[in-house]
Amino acid sequence: MIGRKKLVIEPAWCKGCGICAAFCPKQVLEIQKEKVTVKDPEACILCGMCELRCPDYAIYLVNLEE
Repeated sequence: MIGRKKLVIEPAWCKGCGICAAFCPKQVLEIQKEKVTVKDPEACILCGMCELRCPDYAIYLVNLEE
């Protein structure tokens, strides 16, 4: 069963390296004020590339309850 997912960012953990934004295939992420932000939530395909590449575990996907 494929559930719904949500992208979560922990700003306190983010060092603003930009790796997640560089690997985002839809260019949904950007760095503002030395932290990652979602500039276009509607374009996010929830692929998880940002989660896989973040060295600080500051961005991740969670499953939402159905």
